[in-house]
Parts: sequence; structure tokens; C-alpha cells
Amino acid sequence: MAVLVLVEHAGGAADDVSQQAATLARGYAEAAGQPLEAVLFGPDAAGAAKGLGALGVTAAHVAVHERLTAFAPQAWGRAIAELVETHSPAAVIAPGSERATEAMAHAAAFADLALAANCIVATPGDAAEVTRLRWGGSLLEHARVHGRTKLLTVAPHAVEAVPASAPSQAVVSEFTPHLEDADLVVQVVERTQTDTGGGVSLADARVVVSGGRGTGSAEGFAPVEALAAALGGAVGCSRAVTIAGWRPHTDQVGQTGTKIAPEIYIPCGISGATQHMAGCKGAKRILAINTDAEAPIVANADYAVIGDLHEVLPAITAEIQKARGG
Repeated sequence: MAVLVLVEHAGGAADDVSQQAATLARGYAEAAGQPLEAVLFGPDAAGAAKGLGALGVTAAHVAVHERLTAFAPQAWGRAIAELVETHSPAAVIAPGSERATEAMAHAAAFADLALAANCIVATPGDAAEVTRLRWGGSLLEHARVHGRTKLLTVAPHAVEAVPASAPSQAVVSEFTPHLEDADLVVQVVERTQTDTGGGVSLADARVVVSGGRGTGSAEGFAPVEALAAALGGAVGCSRAVTIAGWRPHTDQVGQTGTKIAPEIYIPCGISGATQHMAGCKGAKRILAINTDAEAPIVANADYAVIGDLHEVLPAITAEIQKARGG
């Protein structure tokens, strides 16, 4: 038996949330006294698999199928369920990304197994003990997961990715899943690159400055954009802003938007509803700027400035430019 981790990859390497999932999966495997293996899909999966030894992966299973050239959630789920049937892993652990979560839901249905999503702690046993995030992260649930194979996803940015203390050499092998036509009805057929204006993407930014309803209008984002530019960061927004049409959905931070993990997050004029906090829980530090000292965002912040963002942000930007001699 082994513990299997689903790895998503980009540029020939496991992405951040997959590295986080692999870290939790490695701890689970070590506690169970079992090896850690991986499953990968898509172009250059074999190349990405070769580097997984640094995460403690000893074997990598690469799905190869002439019709499986792009993300197809049901096909991924079918392939994972097939590995569960043929290899009987103690657990399959995946990152809590939208793609991996959807694929794991299909795998759970095919294998007739329970799926525990958004885990941050997992301990092996006849019934695995897990702690997982609920209600956008406002509630921690302790639960037991039963079944011959435990299926788990790991909450993004809730587990620090740590390399294995004793890296291994991952043995890479290919397998061809038995897919049906219905498994490929839904698949990605086109990708549209988000226009960041030449800047850093919201998901990867080390600094994110977001505006909420307090900006007042689309034009009211000017000081938010200026501060983000001064800090070399990205601009985000709340759901209320996208509903009002002031910013595109790609800028939204939150449960139904982008989940971020910057070094510092600066929400301005944002109340801090549970759904928004679910998207920024991974931030190392939060500096809230709000006129309401009782706003939930202030209670969740490491630092707060109580004031009008239209006055506070230009002052901060001016001081930054002054300090840089600009």
C-alpha cells in the first residue's frame, strides 16, 4: 500500500498548491509507515514527475491516453478511481484547487468512497482523523473519514510546502486509463490568458492591494492602483465591486474568486465578509484600511488604519515615492 498524491504542474514542476498537498500527504504517509506516490496528467507530466523526489515521492504514475490531452474532470476522476482499484492506496490526497477538487469528486463517485475537502490536518488510521475548513474558513471541523481508501483535498495555502528531509528518486511509469466517451464530454478546449498589463498576476503577487465598496466607483480605484504600482504588487477587489461592474471577476479575491497568499495584503474599503476572508487567509500579514473600526476586516487584520482610503492611500504612496527619491 502507499499514499497517493495528485500533482498539478506548470512549467515542468509541481505548482504551489500541489507542493502543499504533497507536504501533508508525506506526513500522512510517514505516520502510516507507507511510501508516497503521485499521479499526474497532461503535457509534460513525465517531466514534472522527475522532480517530485524532492517532495519525498518514490513513484509517479503518469496518465497517458490519446484522447486525454487537456483537463477533463470526469476522465481524471475515472483514472484516479482506476488507480484506487488496481493499487489500493491507503489514501489519495489532492490540492484543493478547483480542478483537482472536481476530479476528486468524480473519483469518489466512481469508487463509491467518501471525500473530505479542505483538510489542513490528517492523521491515518482505520478511520482517518482530519481537521478541515468549513464555511469559508470561519469554522474548523474535526471529523473521521472511513473507507478502504481515504480521499482528501488540502485547503490551499493552509499547509506550508516543505521539501523532504531525505529526498528520493521518483520512479516514473505510465499507465493508460480505460476511458469512456462520456468521460471526455467536458474538457478544456481553449485557454485565455488574463491580461495583467505586464504586471504580476493576482495569484502570484507578493503584495496585493484590494479595493471594496468604499472606493465608491471604478474611478475610485486610482489610489488603489497607484499604491499597488508603488509596491510592485497586484490589484484585487471584493465581490461587491465585481457585481457593480467596477472591476472584472479576474480581480476578485474571495471564496468565489482568487485565493491569494501574498507577503502582505492591503484591503481598502472592504468590510471583510466570510467569503472574502476565505480568499485571503493565506496572506502572511494583513493591513486593513477602513473608515469603520468595527468592520470584520479590522478584527482579522494584523494592522489597521482607520480612515478614508482616498486620503490614506495617496499619503502612503507619496511617502513611498519620497523614500525612493521619486
